[in-house]
Amino acid sequence: MPVYLRGSTYHLKRRVPTRYAKVERRQFVYMSLKTDSLTVAQRKAEDVWDQLLAQWEALLKGDTNLAKVRYEAAQDLAKARQLRFMPAEEVAKLPLPEIVERVEMSVGPDGKINDQKGEAFLGAIEKPGLTMTECLEIFFELDKEEAARRSPNQNRVRANNFKRAIRNFITVVGDVEIQQLSRDHMMELRESFWLRVQAGEVSLTTANKEMKVFGTVLRRVNEMTMLGLDLPLKKLAFRGAEETTRKPFSTTWIKRTLIDGDHLDGLNAEARAIVRLIINTGLRPSEACGLLEDEICLASPIPHIEIKPREGGDRVRAVKTRSARRTLPLVGVSLAAAREFPKGFPRYYDKPGLSATVNKYLRERGLMETPEHSLYCLRHSFEDRMLMEGIDERLRRDFLGHRLDRERYGSGGDLDFRQRELKKIAL
Repeated sequence: MPVYLRGSTYHLKRRVPTRYAKVERRQFVYMSLKTDSLTVAQRKAEDVWDQLLAQWEALLKGDTNLAKVRYEAAQDLAKARQLRFMPAEEVAKLPLPEIVERVEMSVGPDGKINDQKGEAFLGAIEKPGLTMTECLEIFFELDKEEAARRSPNQNRVRANNFKRAIRNFITVVGDVEIQQLSRDHMMELRESFWLRVQAGEVSLTTANKEMKVFGTVLRRVNEMTMLGLDLPLKKLAFRGAEETTRKPFSTTWIKRTLIDGDHLDGLNAEARAIVRLIINTGLRPSEACGLLEDEICLASPIPHIEIKPREGGDRVRAVKTRSARRTLPLVGVSLAAAREFPKGFPRYYDKPGLSATVNKYLRERGLMETPEHSLYCLRHSFEDRMLMEGIDERLRRDFLGHRLDRERYGSGGDLDFRQRELKKIAL
């Protein structure tokens, strides 16, 4: 490695390979090795050269981290000289005297534009793009305010969904910049999902959901950081996914398996009670698990539960949608289950695992009505029983926490009226 002694300090001098001419404008590198020992200088020269080669290779490949460092350095230098950092196209629109001043400030001792000064004062540097990984980081930063209104488990589940969507894209396409995202990239992702659907690894519904979640991240970042990109995210969903819906359990099966006899005796008491609580309320399993003592109102003239967001303290929790906030009268086996656990379900509060536990228990014992059924199907059974009993659509949507597709008038009936309606289908 060529080193030379200048004064009492050794320096590295080496020609820059032609390969790196686009990213390194110097023809030769002169660098102090900060030692007067030839042995040490030769060893350090090897390390310094290897680092330079790595940096040049990174620049050739468009390494975002290095590009960001250079961009931020240019901004800092402009600020240090009390100038507002501006892209080159904006510098060109300044009054001529200001442009001349910036050019003069950019000239080095050799009378030429200095690389770093030109980047800082003339904006002669492109703003680095955002990789998919960085987009996800920005998304989570933008989501902090909303995250503060969700429980730890809600945030964990939500974060994992977004992480998985971005990870799937990177695995298939690569960690490309959002500014470079093309329709070809998205079709490549879609094709990978189609192959997984054909292999039976995922359903059409899951594939569509994954692509939708991926798009949610990019749209939010694009909007909030004002990138102004026309993202190629439209018309990606697979057709036919909407035809796959959960099967409702039959009323006969619910009575025979979940209510009568001792079929659930081997299930832990909290899980057993939650299953029966869902039967006449149509609660989402996560809503049932998240109930606290002050939301299980058994002392009321009409026993009921309240599904509502909680803010502040260590029991913060969000509801799925605005429509999910509701009050449900307790009737039949659901009232009995609530009375068994009037303070809620600590074993499952803000924790995953209930659905997996119940589904496994029923399947291992051959109790599940069909292989396509799962615990969540109790919500569909609840809806079917209300429909067959002629309960008004407004009330059905209110009980299930679904949005009403028209303007909402009135309160939908008082608690007494709602209790009478639910008693019609109570098991």
